[in-house]
Parts: sequence; C-alpha cells; structure tokens
Amino acid sequence: MSSGMVPDCKTIHPKQSYDGKQGFSYIEGISAETVGSTGIAMMLLTIPPGGRAKAHLHEAHETAIYILSGEATTYYGDKLQHVSVQRAGDMFYIPAGMPHLPVNTGTEPCSAIIARTDPREQESVVLLPELDGVVPI
Repeated sequence: MSSGMVPDCKTIHPKQSYDGKQGFSYIEGISAETVGSTGIAMMLLTIPPGGRAKAHLHEAHETAIYILSGEATTYYGDKLQHVSVQRAGDMFYIPAGMPHLPVNTGTEPCSAIIARTDPREQESVVLLPELDGVVPI
C-alpha cells in the first residue's frame, strides 16, 4: 500500500446500499471505498421477482456470483444469444468484457453474493442500451 499505510483486517456490517449503473441496488461490502481493497470487491444483491438489469459488461474485471436463494436467468454473449439459469447453491462466472443481462423470472426474490476483480467495480461498467430490447422479459 502507498503512503506507508499498513494493511489491516476489517469487518463490514453491510447496511448501506448504492445504486449501480446496471439498474440494481446493491448492499455495500468489500471495496476500495469501504476497506481500501486493491484487487477485489464483494457485495450483496437481491433481485425482486420481475427485476432485471440493464444490458451491460464489465470492461476490465471478472465476476463470480454465488446464489444464496431464489433463481436468476442470465442472458449473455455479444447479442445476448446464450441463456443460463442459476439457482440457490449455484456459482456463476462472467469473464471480463462479456455482455450480459440478469433477470429474476421467478416468484421469489433472488439473493446473491457477488465478487469482482476490481475494487472500484462500478468504474468499468459499460451499458449496452442497444441490447436492452433483445430480452423481452
């Protein structure tokens, strides 16, 4: 770390939420802003039934998702032509630069832990409005 700072362990008690460019509200977790992390971000997300993100990609970082409860359907690929369903207990990987759009088509909220390889994870979000209409849900 710069400035002679000594790294330290920190516990986060997630309380605050923030709105991501993707159209979801996230519960804060591990990030450059909360703990000074330099290579990872982790947050909580709950997608309500019928909730969907805006089509987007994360230009410079990978994403790992663990579904705690519920179910999400993720459309991905250059034209969102691929579909993958994630259920409670599943882990899902999204490589950097992969266009995607998650949707909760179920009747229960979908809660997930999300980890990204960028401690300022919102900075490399690129919205893809030209793909929003591809997924009719």
